[in-house]
Amino acid sequence: MTELGLYLAKRSINKAEVARRTRISKSRISQLSANPRTHLRAEELYLISLAIGVDPCEVLKEIFKGRGLP
Repeated sequence: MTELGLYLAKRSINKAEVARRTRISKSRISQLSANPRTHLRAEELYLISLAIGVDPCEVLKEIFKGRGLP
């Protein structure tokens, strides 16, 4: 599971509802939630954040926590 997937699961957010609100396909939402090799695009992050009613910066901080410059 990806950090985005954990974030959505922790908050009991329905991925099908996110897909409906964002017009991002259910399969793409599932990929973003489950496959760590899938790259999240900025536009997708923004749309998902709007759909769940959270500031995009909060989502960014949560899914990239623990990462820093080498």
